[in-house]
Amino acid sequence: MGNNDFIRFDWAIKRILRDKANAGVLEGLLTVLLGEKITITEILESESNRESKEDKSNRVDVKAKTASGEIILVEVQLARQMHFMQRILYGTSKAVIEQLKISQDYDLIKKVYSISVLYFDLGIGEDYIYHGVTTFRGMTRPDSVLHFNSREAKFVSDSASVTSPREVYPEYFLLRVNQFNEVAKTPIEEWFDYFKRGYIRENTDVPGLQEAREKLDYMKMSSEERRAYEHYMLKVHETDDVMKTAMHDGWNEGHVKGLEAGRAEGLEAGRAEGRAEGRAEGRAEGRAETRLENARSLKENGVPVNIIAKSLGLTDEELAQL
Repeated sequence: MGNNDFIRFDWAIKRILRDKANAGVLEGLLTVLLGEKITITEILESESNRESKEDKSNRVDVKAKTASGEIILVEVQLARQMHFMQRILYGTSKAVIEQLKISQDYDLIKKVYSISVLYFDLGIGEDYIYHGVTTFRGMTRPDSVLHFNSREAKFVSDSASVTSPREVYPEYFLLRVNQFNEVAKTPIEEWFDYFKRGYIRENTDVPGLQEAREKLDYMKMSSEERRAYEHYMLKVHETDDVMKTAMHDGWNEGHVKGLEAGRAEGLEAGRAEGRAEGRAEGRAEGRAETRLENARSLKENGVPVNIIAKSLGLTDEELAQL
């Protein structure tokens, strides 16, 4: 590694940044994203206690509380996962619910920010960063609804405190690392330069990156930490390569089988509609066949079953066949 190489963020957040002493790195990222100075006062337990065996855990890498009591959820996702958007919705909802005990007032609920650093291609879109907020806009008038604070607005007046949905409802940030191909000129672009290439300018003044240069320097790791990190990166690259190969080969084989089956059925029907339906059904059957073949191949290559299931979208029935 060279002088400008630093520990990758996905490793750091799982091994180093959960320590309150290293909170300055995350504080800087949050400051850049939110456009205001953020101070983390507490690193919270990032796995929710399950109330029953059917309950799901809130799977985040770091859960923190700011000086104003707001909750920050930060997670890194390396592999493609089905229903990812629903999962982060569940995570923020869980974080909201866990703030209140029975009989407490709802106005004690603090805002939740969900930040996902994604090292895979999520959906369709050309940007490398997306931001989602909740607003209520008029359908017949061009305005947004505001709500009077229940504690202060006993009588409606010009001085009464009002709240917009954005001040209360969760906000989401999706950081698509693979999509970033810019020359870093802005603070957020410098952060993406670090996410993707492990590069941090020596004279950077971007919040959090100065701390990252000190805390996440590869050369400052012990020999044992270096070996563990290098082993982790090797596994990441191997898994990524196997996944890409399997997906590419599986698509090609399934596409060919689907076309053959679709053409046969379509020709027999002798109608344009039949041909279209046949091709679609044939492609689906071909993809299902090859998906299982690829899953078995990945399993033989040592890829964990849970990663295979998430990446290939296997059903419980298909998992049982592995």
